[in-house]
Amino acid sequence: MSGKIKNTKESVSETLKEVVELSILYDFYGELLGEHKKQIFEDYVLNDLSLGEIAEEAGISRQGVYDIIKRCTKKLKEYEEKLMLVQKFHITKAKVNQIKELSEEMLVSNEVDHLKQIVQITEDILHEL
Repeated sequence: MSGKIKNTKESVSETLKEVVELSILYDFYGELLGEHKKQIFEDYVLNDLSLGEIAEEAGISRQGVYDIIKRCTKKLKEYEEKLMLVQKFHITKAKVNQIKELSEEMLVSNEVDHLKQIVQITEDILHEL
């Protein structure tokens, strides 16, 4: 029985990861989808409505809703593969966090060597933009 519970927990974890990934992709690329597709995708991924609820609201079949969600998901992932904005965002965020940590260490220890690292990291960020 514990194996079944573990698989269920893993399944829930994977589902949550997928929802978070789709939400982030939507934040970056959602405006590139048509209005109708955006609404259906938002209702399913962000508002957690069922296929049936969305189908009834949109006046289409559950299969139609499912197909739109799959096409939107594929399109959002294609945008990321080509533009890599999410990846660049995460890299930049990590570098800014590094700058913050070095700055905090510098305040405590008065280590000027950290300043060289901060300058290098900021140059890297500016060069990537």
